Amino acid sequence: MALIVSLPIGTPPQPQQMVLDTGSQLSWIQCNKKHPPPTTSFDPSLSSSFSVLPCNHPICKPRIPDFTLPTSCDQNRLCHYSYFYADGTLAEGNLVREKFTFSSSQSTPPLILGCATDSSEAEGILGMNLGRLSFVSQAKISRFSYCTPLRQNHDGKPPTGGFYLGRNPNSRTFQYVDLLTFPQSQRMPNLDPLAFTLPMTGIRLGARRLNVSAAFLRPNAGGAGQTMIDSGSEYTYLVDEAYREVRDEVVRLAGRKLKKGFVYEGALDMCFDGDAVEIGRSIGDLVFEFESGVQIVIDKDRILGDVGGGVHCLGIGRSDSLGTPSNIIGNVHQQNLWVEYDLANRRVGFGKADCSRSLL
Repeated sequence: MALIVSLPIGTPPQPQQMVLDTGSQLSWIQCNKKHPPPTTSFDPSLSSSFSVLPCNHPICKPRIPDFTLPTSCDQNRLCHYSYFYADGTLAEGNLVREKFTFSSSQSTPPLILGCATDSSEAEGILGMNLGRLSFVSQAKISRFSYCTPLRQNHDGKPPTGGFYLGRNPNSRTFQYVDLLTFPQSQRMPNLDPLAFTLPMTGIRLGARRLNVSAAFLRPNAGGAGQTMIDSGSEYTYLVDEAYREVRDEVVRLAGRKLKKGFVYEGALDMCFDGDAVEIGRSIGDLVFEFESGVQIVIDKDRILGDVGGGVHCLGIGRSDSLGTPSNIIGNVHQQNLWVEYDLANRRVGFGKADCSRSLL
């Protein structure tokens, strides 16, 4: 499930659907007319604050250290980009400047973002990582938070959660953990220095703390083992050493009910036929442990997710399948939680919530 927010862009504002992605830098909107309603493409000709970036703009020079975005000059001497994401999706178009206009008295200055003319996705992307060209960096937002609702919705409507730019009124109840930070001089080939990197210390399944060395849960000298929290990734991915421990314990607890030879979307292979709640209870709660005693707890009654056809899977895959030696906490394991990114204090906070009742 993608976390989709609707933001007013341009002058006058045009509401744009964007996927909230704390794992990427570039924000971009749909500027093509291919996608049918309810997705609405942005029409630059209707906005008085829209402008394009020419080829001679400094951002269009290749290999800017914290902007790993292939850019080039197109035939109109405009700055063209093409961006591949870890899941294989593509977005390309021109880099532009445009305002986010929240009200007549509240708007951002013109921000650099992509205006996608070709994309395999229906929505745009709201890039929220630590890079200098992310939305939060350019708009100088010191904190933001979101609440991911449970996937099932009995009335058939898409579930609705919450999103704050700025202070969250619930934050006094949050538990915070400090982010791991890395100096610019500390270049590691397998590290994403712009990600929100959490100090994970262990993983529990049921009553057992798994035998996963903390060395595989934080970056080594080459950056492998980094644990990042990512709203743009649906599932959680673990490095092999951690994944094997989780899978071995799942097999020990519920192996007889495992759907052998089945892999969902090339990533999830801990899947089951039968009563998901009963099987989940035989496995127990899933707990990700962090420094300062902070935990993300996934209750045994919803540890398995419905993938269709009567099959339910544990939402954890091997990070090898993404071609990255990192641990990624996806949004499937952020359900019914407020997750606050406190950029000013370099920390992330968690607070239990019923996200379907949270304020938008």
